[in-house]
Amino acid sequence: MTTFTIATFNVQNLIGPDREYYRFEKYSSVEHAWKQDWLADQLTRMNPDIVGFQEIFEPEPLQQVIALADRRGEQSNAAGQPGAEPGRKAIHRKQRYDSYGETALAFAPNIADSGPGERRPGVAILSRFGFADQPQSIQLLDPPVDVPFHHLGGGDAGRYQIRRLTRPILKARIPVGDHVVTVFNAHLKSRLGEFVRPHGARFSPEIDLLDYDAAGRAMGALRSGLRRMSEAWVLRRLVLDELALDRPVIVLGDLNDDDRSATHEIICGERPLPDYSWMRRPNPQGPDDRYTAAESEQIREAIDRVRLQAAAQLFMRKSLRDMVYTAAFAGVYQALDAILLSRHFDPDRADRIGEMIHFGAYNDHITDGAEPQSPAARIVSDHGQIMAHIRLR
Repeated sequence: MTTFTIATFNVQNLIGPDREYYRFEKYSSVEHAWKQDWLADQLTRMNPDIVGFQEIFEPEPLQQVIALADRRGEQSNAAGQPGAEPGRKAIHRKQRYDSYGETALAFAPNIADSGPGERRPGVAILSRFGFADQPQSIQLLDPPVDVPFHHLGGGDAGRYQIRRLTRPILKARIPVGDHVVTVFNAHLKSRLGEFVRPHGARFSPEIDLLDYDAAGRAMGALRSGLRRMSEAWVLRRLVLDELALDRPVIVLGDLNDDDRSATHEIICGERPLPDYSWMRRPNPQGPDDRYTAAESEQIREAIDRVRLQAAAQLFMRKSLRDMVYTAAFAGVYQALDAILLSRHFDPDRADRIGEMIHFGAYNDHITDGAEPQSPAARIVSDHGQIMAHIRLR
């Protein structure tokens, strides 16, 4: 059997020192060294075989973090050599750090990236197993996503359209054991309000909190939610294309919504009902024209075949824990980062190719980002990391 680990890691604005990424925001050389030090320590601690990174402005600082993690991991291996006792060898073998070396790294830059103060981050995937083919970056949408609305009862009620994603989705097909797994790394639109700046104005009026505009702020949240859920649909469509070919799929990333949100439901698919035989057909010929028991099972199978399951939910089911969190803001702790698995990894299915045997949440550095005393949150990362251990059959 082959066991591998897969993780998602929002590094929060990784860029070189003295490079202004957002207006007036940059790292001094000391801050940058501190950030690299922490990221390398976290990567060494996790030691994932596959990891999806978010908020990468340039690949070179990430390559430096990986190289630093390798040096520290190799030093740890050398310092922790076991004695001759067989038992100690078995214990230390599990703790060994595996160097990434010349491991494959795919980076998807953001097409909206601009000059100093107006940078836009991309995403990356690091794989110890390399890639089965060239990874793909998806950001421009051709054709665009067009969402028509209708009045209740019929008639045009307008439409919503997006032509590009806020950040790219990176797709990679990765050989693991006897299988090739399709991995998507995504960073969906944040829940910060999206406001329109009037022509000639220096800023959108809604961001001036001394002239608080509650309705305008709510409209900004509406725009942000529409964009995020539209991006979730694009990701869902990509997932469905892979599942139609019966390819195992794992989705990683910062989805900027929790596992009970509409965003997650769009990506994962709807949950099948226990029974559909109580429902009338779409065009019933009478009051009792309902689905049969056999048709109910057919519907359940069609829905279940294309569903994704959250690794965190599988973990909570096994461990009887009631939450996993990866972010905290304004007193609210949430799981904004996710690992989603196709039914190829469903532990309840006899035809599974593998299953998750352990799940780790690396969130011990998380404090409430809304608190001004939050220690060095800007320098390290405002997200926790999660990692799934998967055993292939």
